[in-house]
Amino acid sequence: MNEVSVSLRVNGEPRRGLVEARKTLADFLREDCALTGTHLGCEHGVCGACTVLLDGAAVRSCLLFAVQADGAEVTTVEGLSDGATLSAVQSAFMEEHGLQCGFCTPGVILAAAGLLAENPRPDEQAIRAGIEGNLCRCTGYHNIVKAIQSAARKMAAAPSSAAASVGRR
Repeated sequence: MNEVSVSLRVNGEPRRGLVEARKTLADFLREDCALTGTHLGCEHGVCGACTVLLDGAAVRSCLLFAVQADGAEVTTVEGLSDGATLSAVQSAFMEEHGLQCGFCTPGVILAAAGLLAENPRPDEQAIRAGIEGNLCRCTGYHNIVKAIQSAARKMAAAPSSAAASVGRR
């Protein structure tokens, strides 16, 4: 086996590992870091269930090798909350019924967090464009869009809106 050493920060914590060069970031997060909030759906980058933030940008972790994230900061859905306190995006999804079965939810929430970090006041069209790579078989996206709009309002009212959206520590 061709194993490579990786060192990155996951949810603010340093993580090191010896991985096969072909191991995906999604598998590294789930298997090596025991962070199972990153879901694997299609494993082709189409469904968005595996979306995480890599240095603040929403990416498909099933399409990246763990070695490509060496030296990077990765945020998973587990890293958005501060202990028992949910981030503005997470709480808005709960309050606005933006969750259905929950399989796509972590990826959608991270896509939303990435979008709101770039554009704190997106209109509905920008929100729909920002989550178009995340497929949800349970909804028509109406409550997901409402949740992202609510999160944007919450973050605008919060003193430290950027930190609240991404949950950086």
